[in-house]
Amino acid sequence: MDCLSSRNACIPSRGGVQLAGKNAAQALRNRTELDTLLQALGLQGHTCTESLVTVSGHVLVCTLTREAAQSWAPAHDTLGLQLRVQETWAGLDEPQALEREILIALLASPIGFGYPGVEALLSQVRVRRNIALAARKTALAFKTEAAERPEAYWRYDEGNGFLLHPGRPLIEALVCATQPEATGKLYDFSCYRATEYVILLGIAQEAARHHPRLLDELQSCNEQNAIRSGQFHDVFLVEYGSMEAPLPARYYVPGDRLWFRNPDERSSDVMGYEGSWVIYMGGGLFSNFWRRDRPFTLESKCLEVYHWRDGVVTDAAGELQMDEARVEACVQRTQAQPQALRQVLQRMMRMRDAKGVYADGGCIDSTREYPRGVAAGACELVLPPLPGALEASQPRAVPPVAAVAGACP
Repeated sequence: MDCLSSRNACIPSRGGVQLAGKNAAQALRNRTELDTLLQALGLQGHTCTESLVTVSGHVLVCTLTREAAQSWAPAHDTLGLQLRVQETWAGLDEPQALEREILIALLASPIGFGYPGVEALLSQVRVRRNIALAARKTALAFKTEAAERPEAYWRYDEGNGFLLHPGRPLIEALVCATQPEATGKLYDFSCYRATEYVILLGIAQEAARHHPRLLDELQSCNEQNAIRSGQFHDVFLVEYGSMEAPLPARYYVPGDRLWFRNPDERSSDVMGYEGSWVIYMGGGLFSNFWRRDRPFTLESKCLEVYHWRDGVVTDAAGELQMDEARVEACVQRTQAQPQALRQVLQRMMRMRDAKGVYADGGCIDSTREYPRGVAAGACELVLPPLPGALEASQPRAVPPVAAVAGACP
């Protein structure tokens, strides 16, 4: 059973981590491996596990106990999770502590995260860890309409976007494009495209250690075809939550990609300010690719997006532009006025309106996105055929390219 089948077999209303097996023997193996994992992490006394038989097979549902959930993630609020369980971080290095936070956040989920086994679960945790750590290191030049990459690794193709030079290592190329320590330079590209690079980097790092064949496929793909925008979403990501059943406003798992929507119609017409794509990095912090030393909290991100309405100016050509200095001044002024700050946050921490609607909604999206499963033997990631490949030898459909708000080169 692969990750996709396991996700389809899970019971969303039960929440937590769910391991799906085709038969009783597989369910027993999943139970044994899960108990071993929880015991090793010191979480067994804080979780409850239930075996269920469904039309799809045997499902093992593991969630936090009621006491642990109320203490660590009240009302599914995971933004303070790291502080609330800091005693379990003793002696752990940063990657290990982040993995622990990810697993607890998954166990605290209001919906079910399905996996075919513990190894697939651990693979997902590692990918999320890689993404969160890479997001912490990512920094870009602040030009929302620009498109630039390290020339030693990337070339621009008018039809296919930025492609890898043949033979140049994908992981190294992604690091050089996003982490200035590697080259001594900040490169210009949008925050949306940066989230794609960070996610692809996290997947490639996992593949390098645990699924080398997938890394080879990613390498070949990026040498010939840049998967981006809507197609990137369809190929690499799973979206969870919906407008009809929104996720809790304070529920996030490290490694999630999400969108803060600009609810102001006029300022949303400025290129790059329709909203803001970020990565949740854990510890209550969201990525700030322009100023990585100043990551956002949920409150500070909402406040910034709110004051975009105050930063709109018209240039000499009559085009709308954003005056970031003015936005910053407005943010500081509101932060110094507790009543005004409460009013802004009350307005912005509502679920966003539907596409094209600017009414009473805030900037919080109802959904999040995370990478598809890439564990060897259970991989659900299907890359589109490379240019020139015979369709007969590639019996898989190319995911459709959809329009994505805020997507630039």
